[in-house]
Amino acid sequence: HVQLVESGGGSVQPGGSLTLSCAASGIGYSRTCLGWFRQVAGKKREGVAALHTRGGGKVYADSVKGRFTFSQGYNLQMNGLNPEDTAMYYCATFSAPLSITRCPLTPDDYVAWGQGTQVTVS
Repeated sequence: HVQLVESGGGSVQPGGSLTLSCAASGIGYSRTCLGWFRQVAGKKREGVAALHTRGGGKVYADSVKGRFTFSQGYNLQMNGLNPEDTAMYYCATFSAPLSITRCPLTPDDYVAWGQGTQVTVS
């Protein structure tokens, strides 16, 4: 049973940085995709970044490339924040079949979700 808890959100000024953490339990040594997503009220959930826990490539949405990066495991280092990055941020996982080495950024593929952490840039 996978449990995910996000932390590290907060309020920052444009240009600032935050590091989001995802405490994940129940993953063990299984092949898992772990993704970060964000959602603004009234809008669709958007994939931000994803990695494969067994060493596959990391992927980033075009909107965050060069600014966001995975650091220290599942943490998401966010630099150069702008007001468009304001959202609730979630981490999520699903068990990846052997055919997947590059994890998707599609929310519907993910089955376990944390409760989210709010990021506000203003």
